[in-house]
Amino acid sequence: MSNPFTKRVYGCAVIKSINSNYNADFSGQPRKLPNGIVYATDKALKYSIRNYWKEALDEKVFYFKSLSETMSPRTLDETYLLHFGDFKEKDKSKLRLEVLGNLLGCLDVKFFGGTYAGKTNISIHGTCQISHGLNKFTENVIYSEQIMSPFRNSNDASTDSTMTTLGTQSRLQEGHYVHHFSVNPKNIEDDIERVGGLGLMDTDIAKLKEGLCKGATYYDSAAKSGTENELLLWVQLKEGSNVVLPSFVSLVEVNEDKAIDLSKVKQLLAEPHIAGEIETIELYYSKPVTTVINEPDGSVLYEI
Repeated sequence: MSNPFTKRVYGCAVIKSINSNYNADFSGQPRKLPNGIVYATDKALKYSIRNYWKEALDEKVFYFKSLSETMSPRTLDETYLLHFGDFKEKDKSKLRLEVLGNLLGCLDVKFFGGTYAGKTNISIHGTCQISHGLNKFTENVIYSEQIMSPFRNSNDASTDSTMTTLGTQSRLQEGHYVHHFSVNPKNIEDDIERVGGLGLMDTDIAKLKEGLCKGATYYDSAAKSGTENELLLWVQLKEGSNVVLPSFVSLVEVNEDKAIDLSKVKQLLAEPHIAGEIETIELYYSKPVTTVINEPDGSVLYEI
């Protein structure tokens, strides 16, 4: 039987991308900051987790693209009807509670929250907040290559043209993206109380860890082939702890030998006012594939 999960968590997920495009912009290029460092939005990691929950764990995931019978993307209200059937309440205030209760029954809404602006208007602050991921590898080498379609361009002005369509695809030679995340079950406490539902449970946390360990690797498209989950650091605080930890993105380093260096994290977690507030430190990675140095004291190691 699952028990309520009431503790706060800080951590980071490292996503490795070799000759791959983990998170492209609308031009098809890996995203870059003005200083040239490659990054990925939080949406990229969340998408991989949502996809893993939906496809591998058969979980109900609400904020995910789906197509109608005519192969058109469903609207927000159409997606709601797909999952929950027709709206039952006519009173606007009761309708808001009905929609809120149903949405909080979806794993992705419990963790990542969401805004519903359709038949009614609701905003939910999720329990898991994920930051943009920054490439911490020493290089940010992007390359493009031409690809050829087997079809002629139908818009070509010349009807006698025998040339097929050319295109380009872009890849990052190597990247190690670090996403910071935090978990705070209190974020949905009031909403759960309003609808009389279940808050965050131990089973939910297990699924979050699984998504953070496997989601990027599981989503193996042509563009993302070579993008894999590399490491998960999970720092769970004791019940009632009020300690606030900074982003781990600036504390995790990846050196020229591609080893993940956690020395700054180790130093932070060893601080007396922090060490006494920590219940457990968990590290998930594959030892034959990934090298991690300066692991925090007391870390419990698991295979990713």
